[in-house]
Amino acid sequence: MSANNMADPRRQNKILRYKPPSTETNPTLEDPTPDYMNLLGMIFSMCGLMLKLKWCAWIAVYCSFISFANSRSSEDTKQMMSSFMLSISAVVMSYLQNPQPMSPPW
Repeated sequence: MSANNMADPRRQNKILRYKPPSTETNPTLEDPTPDYMNLLGMIFSMCGLMLKLKWCAWIAVYCSFISFANSRSSEDTKQMMSSFMLSISAVVMSYLQNPQPMSPPW
């Protein structure tokens, strides 16, 4: 076993643990995708609720899932969960008012 350690070319003093770069020093590293998807989800949810458009409600659910998947664990989860619940309620309300299958928008 000690012969194996002698043949190991790695240097223990050169091994450094990876630390992700902080966004405070470089704000360009922050990804705006979750915020944009959260906003789009809320807009489509409101269109689905107010205009009774089922496809808008489903797009809102899709945007909420993308926002949740791309978010960091340190971000505010209340806003994300409220957007997700708003999109789910848009789907439920649009199907409660008209239980027919969704017709294509074209």
